[in-house]
Amino acid sequence: MRKTPITPVILCGGSGTRLWPLSRKSFPKQFVPLIDGKSLLQLTLERVAHISNQVVCVAAEEHRFLVAEALGAASMKAHTVLEPAARNTAAAMTLAALQVDSESLLLFCPADHHIPDALAFTAMVESGRSAAEGGAIVTFGVAPSFPSTAYGYIAQGAQRADGARDVRRFIEKPAAAQAQALLLQGDVLWNAGIFLCSASTLLAAMVAHAADILQSCRDAMAASTTDQVNAQTFVRPGKDLFLACRSQSIDYAVMEHHANVAVLPFNGIWSDVGSWNAVADLVTPDAQGNRAAGQAFNAHHLKACNTYIHAAGARPVVALGTNNLLIIDTPDALLVADVAHAEAVKEVVAVLESLDASQAVQHRRVARPWGWYDSIDVGDRHLVKRIGVHPGASLSLQLHRHRAEHWIVVRGTAEVTNGDQVFTLSENQSTYIPLGQTHRLANPGKIPLEIIEVQSGGYLGEDDIVRLEDTYGRR
Repeated sequence: MRKTPITPVILCGGSGTRLWPLSRKSFPKQFVPLIDGKSLLQLTLERVAHISNQVVCVAAEEHRFLVAEALGAASMKAHTVLEPAARNTAAAMTLAALQVDSESLLLFCPADHHIPDALAFTAMVESGRSAAEGGAIVTFGVAPSFPSTAYGYIAQGAQRADGARDVRRFIEKPAAAQAQALLLQGDVLWNAGIFLCSASTLLAAMVAHAADILQSCRDAMAASTTDQVNAQTFVRPGKDLFLACRSQSIDYAVMEHHANVAVLPFNGIWSDVGSWNAVADLVTPDAQGNRAAGQAFNAHHLKACNTYIHAAGARPVVALGTNNLLIIDTPDALLVADVAHAEAVKEVVAVLESLDASQAVQHRRVARPWGWYDSIDVGDRHLVKRIGVHPGASLSLQLHRHRAEHWIVVRGTAEVTNGDQVFTLSENQSTYIPLGQTHRLANPGKIPLEIIEVQSGGYLGEDDIVRLEDTYGRR
């Protein structure tokens, strides 16, 4: 008998504030090269490739090209549904279910979990096939190794004929005493937020428990548009229709109310990488319990113990005589925290946002569809950037109303449009773009292009860009 194909759905939303300052709203943790130079999204894609090469991603519109970059790194293609705004997992999963054949089995996976054993993961998914084909929503739980207050729990019920167990109840993140009691009772699992069910099962559950969310998603998908970039397909739901959708997690919207929910355990290594303590646990400690990651050769422990250093920049980071500390260094922000307060990092981000600090949401180095830019110096009426352009890529044809620019090529070859002139610049050559002049920068070569850009003028904000033509559909 032919098995029903399983289509992995990667949920790429989330702001990742608990891993600030490395993870920020404009560049959340699922896109950060966190493990062996790979992002958690890339690792997730490589893991689900053992199940199917037909993948659906659901992501924020602003992260479209970060998703495309991860897909390229994993050598995979996908239909990516781009949410105009975050509306939590119930809406995200519904959009995916409306995108595929109704009888498809869908495997919903967060993009920011770390599961190193892909074969064990695949076996876990297959263990839930029978229950899912029989009409259940299957969730997978992780055998708890300590009384965590950071995870939700699943209380297991009676054994089912399909090999799974009923879900007796879901328990939100408990206090320490309750977590300890849950472990002692012995029939609970951590809620991993991974689900397997048919598209029709999920949509029927939405009709029963969250019909308004389903209707908003149906309306938005009926008004969707589709385009392709570099063999990747992007689906844009109707913006205004989707904005009318209320925000709710699938747990609250469906799982806590639905009758036919089954659970199966996963006994392999799993982490939601939800705090800096969890990130530190991914690194092997030395004899004193110290760990280092990022540019680890820049991390130095002297008379220290149980101290984790993530050195993301080029400067040396030294921990002298420290104990039980987390030190996260980036080019524009530094976090030093006691390990006991790792779960409170998101409160730091909230404070910085209230102060309108750009470091709360954006890195100094900013990813763009054509490459990246790094603001290396800013002062009164001037801004200096390093700009990198991928081979074959180009910026938009644009002009600025408030600033002029000087470009100096430091690596590669630049094709420059400057007013009505188009010419090539090599290393150490430069050009000047007057205020109001139409211009474009492109990389016609086979190696990355890097330039230094010096802006001068009365206003230097990123919103002073008038795009006349753009390969990437931006305005």
